[in-house]
Amino acid sequence: MKKKALEMKLQSLTTYTSKVELEQYNTPADIAADILSLAYSLGDIAEKKVVELGCGNGIFAIGAKLLGADEAIGMDIDGGAVEVARENTARMGVKVEFVKSDVKDFRERCDTVLQNPPFGAQKSHKHADMVFLRKAFEIGRVIYSLHLADTEDFVMRSVEMCGGGTTLIKRYKFPIAHTYPFHRKERKNIDVILIRGIKNGGN
Repeated sequence: MKKKALEMKLQSLTTYTSKVELEQYNTPADIAADILSLAYSLGDIAEKKVVELGCGNGIFAIGAKLLGADEAIGMDIDGGAVEVARENTARMGVKVEFVKSDVKDFRERCDTVLQNPPFGAQKSHKHADMVFLRKAFEIGRVIYSLHLADTEDFVMRSVEMCGGGTTLIKRYKFPIAHTYPFHRKERKNIDVILIRGIKNGGN
């Protein structure tokens, strides 16, 4: 499937606004399609077992299945997100398993993890994305993870502490609409990085 066709399919998915305390943002369809296409081109999707941590509406897990993943699983602590993800899966006509779980309790091993974790920018959730990063390296061989660009050095050190290395960094402008009470603007673009991490011993 070409990237533009994938983007159009992902664009049709119902989005989901998580609870304010979780501070998670929907991944835009164009960014998700770009990441999925990149992962596919590097051999990390087709015929692989793929997990999306903090799945929200399931955009990465569903996209992976559309691109030929053998198995795709999404997890989220928010039951509302899991419901929306299941509805999206049914509409796309693909088989993806979605489970309600705290990321710390999730144990499913996989080939590839795709995730857009909480950015951890609010004081009450400082570095919340690191919980997801550590779990990703625990369960996966290859990790695609989005983080605030200004935390790049910290993320790189964290990858090393997780027993991994970074083979790729890609930058995006991530649009955030007015979603939570602490937002001051109707829309804001923030700089994020995508890292492709490999667990030591991988390839």
